[in-house]
Amino acid sequence: MLEQRTVPPTIEPSVTLPVEGGPQHTGVGARRDRVDMPGRVRGMVTHVADEPQGSTAHLAVHRATVPHARILEVDTSEALALEGVQAVLTGADLYAALGERILTGPAFQDQPALAYDRVRYVGEPVAVVVASDLATARAATEAVFVDYEELDPVYDLDTALAGEAFVHDELRPSAVFGDLRHLSGVRGTNVNYEYHLVHGDPHPADGAWPQAAYTVERRLWCPPTHHVPMELPCTMAWVEAGRLEMVTTTQTPSYVRQTLSDMLALPLSHVRVRTRPLGGSFGSKMYDRLEPLTAAVAWLLGRKVRLLATREEAFLLTTRHGARVTSSLRADANGDLLAAHAEVLYDTGAYADVGPRITAKSGMVASGPYRIPHVAIHSRCVYTNKPSAGPFRGFGVPQVTWSHESLVDEIARQVGEDPYAYRRRHLLREGDIAAMGTAMHSADFVACLDAVADAVDWERPMESGSGRWRYGRGIAVGMKAVLTPTVANAVLQLNQDGSASLMISTVEMGQGSDTIMAQLVAEVLAIDSHLVRVVPADTDVTPYDTITAGSRSTYHTGNAVRLVAEQMRERLLELAAEQLSAPAAELELTSGGVRRTVAAGDGDTGPLSALSVPDIVLGHFRARGTTLTCASNFTTEWIPYDKTTGQSAKATEHWFAGAVAVRAAVDTWTGRIRLEHLAVAGDVGRAINPALVEQQLTGAAVTGVGHALFDELVFDQGQLVNGTLLDYQLPSVTDMPDRLTPIVVESAHRTGPFGAKGVGETGILGVAPAIANAVRDAIGVRITELPLTPERVLDAYAAHTESPVGPAPSGQPAPESAASEEPS
Repeated sequence: MLEQRTVPPTIEPSVTLPVEGGPQHTGVGARRDRVDMPGRVRGMVTHVADEPQGSTAHLAVHRATVPHARILEVDTSEALALEGVQAVLTGADLYAALGERILTGPAFQDQPALAYDRVRYVGEPVAVVVASDLATARAATEAVFVDYEELDPVYDLDTALAGEAFVHDELRPSAVFGDLRHLSGVRGTNVNYEYHLVHGDPHPADGAWPQAAYTVERRLWCPPTHHVPMELPCTMAWVEAGRLEMVTTTQTPSYVRQTLSDMLALPLSHVRVRTRPLGGSFGSKMYDRLEPLTAAVAWLLGRKVRLLATREEAFLLTTRHGARVTSSLRADANGDLLAAHAEVLYDTGAYADVGPRITAKSGMVASGPYRIPHVAIHSRCVYTNKPSAGPFRGFGVPQVTWSHESLVDEIARQVGEDPYAYRRRHLLREGDIAAMGTAMHSADFVACLDAVADAVDWERPMESGSGRWRYGRGIAVGMKAVLTPTVANAVLQLNQDGSASLMISTVEMGQGSDTIMAQLVAEVLAIDSHLVRVVPADTDVTPYDTITAGSRSTYHTGNAVRLVAEQMRERLLELAAEQLSAPAAELELTSGGVRRTVAAGDGDTGPLSALSVPDIVLGHFRARGTTLTCASNFTTEWIPYDKTTGQSAKATEHWFAGAVAVRAAVDTWTGRIRLEHLAVAGDVGRAINPALVEQQLTGAAVTGVGHALFDELVFDQGQLVNGTLLDYQLPSVTDMPDRLTPIVVESAHRTGPFGAKGVGETGILGVAPAIANAVRDAIGVRITELPLTPERVLDAYAAHTESPVGPAPSGQPAPESAASEEPS
């Protein structure tokens, strides 16, 4: 089990100051506690829903009851007659005021704040009630009546590709992703984006390369899932002195500000977006969620309004993409991989959200982190009449990892090699060119693979069992690109007392970004990181940042923070040089302040001159409480994919490399899977805070266990049937592995801050296929549909054995081999 610490019952100070005798090391590499740990544990962190409400009006949404239909009439008269109801706005009202500016979306401008002409999924917002209290607002939504003319629905991928009905009349690329402009005006399709990858000659003429001796083909399915963060989405907005003010649960404050500016035709200076620490997100609080609707109502009515989603509504705001991958893998007589093909289909629901980016970012790694001379990938993003899908931890890559790691496992078995050893000899190494044309750097797949294999004692012979419980082991490797290109900015204020305030727009949502950013500043300025305060994202105060997602913050924002801290260090040295009458080149900044690195006079061996940081700032301004301010920017670039081949010499700024190994037991009577040991490793470049890295790897692995064994959104003719926490099954503490081992691998990145990269998504990539591979090893069955529910396991096992499963009939003794109730 993970090591646990007992929290003492005494209340400790929320800020730990340096101990006597000088500050302890709390910079890069220190396993210091998270800055918000006491508040998170004791419920003292303020979230958006905790904001004072005052005279706020409350919003509630009436949602569509059909998956695809024209809106003929919306009757709001009964709702308006209810006591406490102040207004009811329809999509037609918003459209009359704002026109097509009510359409938003990061990839395509396709999603209205309220549906105004037709609805495209069950649960789409159609009208919004404004009331004096939340209960009245929600009750009034039941008194709104809509007359529909139903249209042919598109429920699934096959129907969407058949092209007999269309979710949208034409494609409308937004201004966010310039590389999608060529799709403007395309009509008569449900495919909003396609990514093609061609590497080598995947369709050679006869004799062009050796005939494949081994071939594996599979069609695998990952269902849509929900993020289920503990904190529900919530947004408050109001108008103040002609400006729109907003506080909201978002990972993307800079994006939200731009969206609202465009929608309301306001200068950016007239839109302010603030966040509070998020109570989890995993991608569910990105881009356009509650913000456009809340802002539109606040602006049009001139009222302070608040929209808090219910748990059931949160299920409808966004999902993870359901994905179907049809793929094949071929090897020659020596077992060397020859070619990989994959057809990848992402069900993006009624609105594209960031689906096109997911389609490309995952499509380019759909053949896995292996040296394969010939690769062909066709990845498509497809509209259907279901709730919109968007980013989820892993950005679509876990879905394709599930596919390629299942196939690699099968072909290793065909060849007759150990699945671990087979992967190891085919993995990409430093400097290798991956299938999409980008070189590998700081992606140590081999070290990750070796680490997890060693952790679960892979080489130890394993008894498979012959009774009720069967035992197996599985292993998998994951590969992902970081979000590129992006922009990060940082502003640093050094206070006269030696403390500092760091202004960035990275959102703290449980990942520990406030802590590691403080550690980066502390490392450069040689101060205690507890003295560095990270200011919560506020677009009036904190500078632009593309997004808090894609595990990009440690690398991109971290580099901006490193740069601004280095600027501050140089500024201090310049001021100290003036005050010490010494060249700046002879000075260094240490934990004790600025000191000379050489003696002041010829032959002088006495103590070197030194000034503390507070004395330097005080000497410069001649006033206490003053501040020095520096700003920096870090922007990455990419080479856009070739639209025909998908090739790019720089598709990403850096790679994530991870591996998972599992020892599992399968109950052949019930189909239950018990995880005895799960090891997860990630190459993080350099661990800024090893404790937080281990927590991120662990958290990602736990999420992956849910996807492997439990998570699944079920739809019946477009209607979500398990969109409550009573029906949507999640793993509990009792479903966790008996042992869970996070392993930090460090292969320093040449341009990362102190060699660091991100880690948030690394641990989730290989979890589901590793577990499925362990099941395959235990019972000899390859299951191709997630999650691995007991029913699916039993059905697959029964079909494989062609014999009944389960305990002996009533009145008959159980077989002797099945006497054990639990695996040992």
